[in-house]
Amino acid sequence: MPDSLLVHVNRDELHGLAVPTTFETSESFDVRLVNHGEATHVHLHLDDALSSLASIEAPNHHVERDSERRVRVTLTRDGAVRGKLKVVTAYGATTRYVDVVVTEPDRSDDPVEVDEDLAKPQPKPESESASALADVPDLPVLAVGGVALLAAVTAAFFVQNVVVLLAALAVVVGVLATVYAVLAT
Repeated sequence: MPDSLLVHVNRDELHGLAVPTTFETSESFDVRLVNHGEATHVHLHLDDALSSLASIEAPNHHVERDSERRVRVTLTRDGAVRGKLKVVTAYGATTRYVDVVVTEPDRSDDPVEVDEDLAKPQPKPESESASALADVPDLPVLAVGGVALLAAVTAAFFVQNVVVLLAALAVVVGVLATVYAVLAT
């Protein structure tokens, strides 16, 4: 679990705040508002430098009497920055600042192991299709060829001309050659 920034409210006096002078982190963290007295509101604000890398759930928080409340400060991107967290009670009567230092996360602790099996080609799954033509990406081309074949044979039958018959035979040979080439791949 990441570190948390501990803020004591009402410990020594009404609306009193006790905060550390600095806080260092490389990841998102919680601000722990520990109230030692009467219920109060605590306002938290990130300065411009700190808000360039972080965001806070909400600025105002009600803390019940003798209780604790956690407020999440989320780092929205990696980077390093030094900024201030402003902590306020009693509508600004008590204000404290914490110097927050955000450092780059140490990535050396989390090595990435790559399995050697990833370098080997993976087998292609077998097709579950009943028809070999259903998996052919050139199916539209074959369909157009079939329509052309049907048109050529129909024209040769009705016109009964030698030239039309030879053209129909050429279309038949072309369609059969295309089907053979597609099925061979």
